[in-house]
Amino acid sequence: MGGAVSAGEDNDDLIDNLKEAQYIRTDRVEQAFRAIDRGDYYLEGYRDNAYKDLAWKHGNIHLSAPCIYSEVMEALKLQQGLSFLNLGSGTGYLSTMVGLIIGPFGVNHGVELHKDVVEYARERLEEFIKNSDSFDKFEFCEPHFVVGNCLEISSDSHQYDRIYCGAGVQKDHENYMKVMLKVGGILVMPIEDQLTQITRTGQSSWESKNILAVSFAPLVQQSRSDGSKPDAVVLPPLAVRSLQDLSRIYIRRTLRNLTSEETLSRGPVQRAPQKRKLRRCRRRHRINTYVFVGNQLIPQPIESEEDERIEEENKEEEQEKDSVEPNKPEEPQVNFLRDRILKLPLPESLKAYVLFYREK
Repeated sequence: MGGAVSAGEDNDDLIDNLKEAQYIRTDRVEQAFRAIDRGDYYLEGYRDNAYKDLAWKHGNIHLSAPCIYSEVMEALKLQQGLSFLNLGSGTGYLSTMVGLIIGPFGVNHGVELHKDVVEYARERLEEFIKNSDSFDKFEFCEPHFVVGNCLEISSDSHQYDRIYCGAGVQKDHENYMKVMLKVGGILVMPIEDQLTQITRTGQSSWESKNILAVSFAPLVQQSRSDGSKPDAVVLPPLAVRSLQDLSRIYIRRTLRNLTSEETLSRGPVQRAPQKRKLRRCRRRHRINTYVFVGNQLIPQPIESEEDERIEEENKEEEQEKDSVEPNKPEEPQVNFLRDRILKLPLPESLKAYVLFYREK
């Protein structure tokens, strides 16, 4: 599914369009989407498609459309300190965004069927921690991924505050998903062609709300040729953080707060002028017909005079942009948190640890 908003030129442009179309509605979800560049989760040679509101698949690697992820993030109602389970965690894109919101005292687990996809997700996660400019701006709950079939999770596994399943759930597996949820928790999953939010209101009571019409590939049910049952999936343990790890969290938090206070005392920051006008996007209510592409259901907007007018205005804006003198190159941003850590009276090895061994 996808195609609900206009394609963006980059990640920020895509998020602007998702906000305008009301798929992103809260500040914390917007900040997480802006911090994680969707293009970083595409294979080389396919990044041109990253900022279109479309699903993408290459081999076992799959990303849902941005409008789906934004609806999921909003429906989960994430807060700091919550536990999260991602069933069909894929590239880790969603889990990484969740980690920016639930913070270092949350729990962030993912189960993925394909080993090569788990390896890819771990590579993307390491790249984000080591090289992303956004990493030092947040307190992060690092995702932990395991290989396995999410329909074979051990029956004695712990429960979670928030769960998302990224594959179509058959009606007879609905209760299996529900029992992994804590009382008061929220489960978001596609069931019977509807992205559904389920809240557990008691030990045996739930409330359901349909969010969006979708089409997902169904969950894979594995079976062995000899008829034996597949191995149970053991989820990562709920480990207590070490004193060393806690120290790193609080050192970074203290220095980040000091930096924020100093920035506020200097007054508002002069922002660079926008490089371009925002492209207008079609609102979600304009989509009223659907087509199948493979096993993905793609919304297809019906053209109208309003659509034609918007297209004409977009063309005019593109022509104006080409005629405007180029802006001066922006000065590189200073990482004040890093600067403060490097000035601490600590051995170099400890500084490197507090920096998460980042090189910039």
